[in-house]
Amino acid sequence: MSVKISYINKSFGLQQVLRDVTLEIPEGQVLGLLGPNGAGKSTLMKILIGLWEANYGSVEVPRRIGYLPENNPLYEEMYVSEYLKFMYSLTVAGRGAVSQERYIDDLIARVGLAAEKHKHIRELSKGYRQRVGLAQALLGDPQLLILDEPTTGLDPNQLVEIRSLIRDLGKERTVILSTHIMQEVREMCDRVVILDHGEIKADKLIEEIDDLETLFRSSTLNC
Repeated sequence: MSVKISYINKSFGLQQVLRDVTLEIPEGQVLGLLGPNGAGKSTLMKILIGLWEANYGSVEVPRRIGYLPENNPLYEEMYVSEYLKFMYSLTVAGRGAVSQERYIDDLIARVGLAAEKHKHIRELSKGYRQRVGLAQALLGDPQLLILDEPTTGLDPNQLVEIRSLIRDLGKERTVILSTHIMQEVREMCDRVVILDHGEIKADKLIEEIDDLETLFRSSTLNC
């Protein structure tokens, strides 16, 4: 199922954060929301997952949505496998999935956590914590995966691994990820939407862009 966003407006008091944002994202596309801090990226994502309501406009999204927030809140005192089993019980159990043990083991292997599954989350590096967050977001096999700044704070090796994982995930579902780093868009996305001051300034397929830096500068200049 595609994602349809129509004329979304969002204000907090007198501050308008989103202005007439309109997008359609086909199934199976990885879309990067690129913009400076405060551009409205996280606000749009929270509207898509139903956490916040828009003041005006509408969204059409699949029923099954996975979400990785920017700060990736986790229960650090729990073991990796224990945490994912707990989240499974809240989100998947009773929906006809395979046995819990097999389901969690398959998911852990898929995101590269097999060697870490018996560790406390507090013992994990930032990169592995991101993998736990991705695993949680994938519970229930979402049709739409929303990732808010998924690579923030990762070292170069972790960046390569997480980028590869996200590219693979995008082969099977629609992915929307936010970032303010142009390299992330080039490495992971099929399409980029540049957002600034709550407005869409550019919307292009990556293959159509000769120079992303120039496009970004020209799109956000004097805004």
